[in-house]
Amino acid sequence: VQLQASGGGLVQAGGSLRLFCAASGRPLSTYTMSWFRQAPGKEREFVAAISWSGGGTYYADSVKGRFTMSRENAKNTVYLQMNSLKPEDTAVYYCSADRYRNTRLWSIDWQSWGQGTQVTVSS
Repeated sequence: VQLQASGGGLVQAGGSLRLFCAASGRPLSTYTMSWFRQAPGKEREFVAAISWSGGGTYYADSVKGRFTMSRENAKNTVYLQMNSLKPEDTAVYYCSADRYRNTRLWSIDWQSWGQGTQVTVSS
């Protein structure tokens, strides 16, 4: 499956952004999806994941209560709604996919990755 992330941009602290990840090549309905991010000089870190059915969502502690991940399998798209953004959320955000994955969601060994979209939060 090929993934294309978009929706990043520059926003002030406290603002919101919505990221999109569009898939092609295969239907997303059998894929667990996730978002990771990587700030300059730091390792790529887990942000959020959603099960293939959409029935389960999982978040890093740093974004819990502020970010919401969702999916529309009919549109082959997943979303990351980011509210109450902080400067420390500044990073390149990547979407990833793995068929029926349900363990070690935080690990970076996902099957497919998109190209990333830059999110910059100014203070």
